[in-house]
Amino acid sequence: MSLTPEQRQIRDAARAFADKAIRPYAAAWDRAGNTPRETYRAMAEIGLMGVTIDPRYGGTGADFVAYALAIEEIAAADGGISNVMAANNSPVAVALQDLGSDWQKTNYLTKLTSGEWIGCIQLTEPHTGSDAAAITTQAVRDGDDYVIDGRKAFVTGGSTADLAMIIAVTDSAAGKRGITAFITPTDNAAYEVVRKESKLGHRTNDTCEIRLNRMRVPARDVLGEPGHGLRIALENLSLGRIGVAAQATGGARAALKAALAYAKERETFGKPIDQHQAIAFKLAEMATQIEAARQLYLHAARMKDLDFECIREASMAKLFASEMAERVASQAIQIHGGYGYLSDYPVEKIYRDVRVYQIYEGTSEVQKILISRLLNDLDI
Repeated sequence: MSLTPEQRQIRDAARAFADKAIRPYAAAWDRAGNTPRETYRAMAEIGLMGVTIDPRYGGTGADFVAYALAIEEIAAADGGISNVMAANNSPVAVALQDLGSDWQKTNYLTKLTSGEWIGCIQLTEPHTGSDAAAITTQAVRDGDDYVIDGRKAFVTGGSTADLAMIIAVTDSAAGKRGITAFITPTDNAAYEVVRKESKLGHRTNDTCEIRLNRMRVPARDVLGEPGHGLRIALENLSLGRIGVAAQATGGARAALKAALAYAKERETFGKPIDQHQAIAFKLAEMATQIEAARQLYLHAARMKDLDFECIREASMAKLFASEMAERVASQAIQIHGGYGYLSDYPVEKIYRDVRVYQIYEGTSEVQKILISRLLNDLDI
């Protein structure tokens, strides 16, 4: 699809930032297990922490296509940083813009877009993954407050985020309609980081288990209407899948770039290995799969911008791109031979980072369930 001047401008700005401020340091940050907070503030200065948010609240005011393109660029430099950017943008900032009160937008949303704060989403629990409706974290009304009690797992930015979007049960008898979303600061004495997970990839961000130990939050921190929390979470998960597809495409693109560079330098039997058909065909297949993934996520993002239902398209994009990224990263390691297995070369880290795209925001198996349910209205 052709891009508008604004979409190209945002993509190019994200690419320039990634090349200058992330890529040279990503390996060191991966080893250290964190990213300097200044990186996210710098991202906010060029509009990357609120791409689709209205300029009244400090955002860029761009469309979802531009956001997805920007995510691809950041992910091509580092997967973990792109995931923090993704959570801050959508669901947290987007949900605040769409559903937040004027007070929440003024006091919370503007801090997310400025980079002063970082947002995180807390939906998954230790005993629940894809079955979001099975959460057990409770929020009980007590006067002008709610008291939230429970545990959340796999929280990106759980120990570093300043604002949490928490999904909790407010009426256990109402089933799915008894779940409410809250948006509240994390500088609360009852907000406890139980553990920081040691991970295969995305080591540049912190992934945590959180204990909400009878955490008292004001009723003004309810996001949207009470009882609408599951719908809010699931609607934003659908949009998040477009972002994951873009992340996966970026990671795969970085793997291809590294493989191409290596294949032009490494010689066997008197010529660079990219001139051997076995390697040339691998590279051609990798490039084709990346382009197919990009078109899938751009199509889904475009449908979102046109206010069309895009659950199926988002799931298709996420399914294909996430599985494609692992294949491409694996082939990039293969092209590097033994060197691809070493941390001296970037493809080892890329492979670790892309593996999770098949898991979060709904596993590949969940995407297949969703797609299969929506096949009857497929125009074939």
